Amino acid sequence: MLCRINDFMKDLNSLNIEHLEKWFTDESTIWIPPSKEISGKNRILALFRAIFRRYESIEWQVFEIFPLGNQKYFYQTASYGTMINKGIYENNICTVVHFSEDGKIIYLSDYFKDTKAFN
Repeated sequence: MLCRINDFMKDLNSLNIEHLEKWFTDESTIWIPPSKEISGKNRILALFRAIFRRYESIEWQVFEIFPLGNQKYFYQTASYGTMINKGIYENNICTVVHFSEDGKIIYLSDYFKDTKAFN
């Protein structure tokens, strides 16, 4: 299962929505501040499109993955990039993710160390 997190993050780093489609269903829910919690594959993919448009470049690096049991994980990442009209971006993120038995993301929630860049 730890490999699923790395595979998801590889697809996220591709910045290609087509690579992210396989991870979500109409029952998936994500919460990536400053956005509100949203559900449904199409809405989730639209959010990722909007996020990607805010950056000239962005990538994530996974540092630690902690299994919580029952297909749930907590993992720590750092994100780096350049925000359009705002300059260099760097942040530390903790994420809680819950996978279904078939490897789809049921729930994902990010917690950012610094939220000033989103204001």
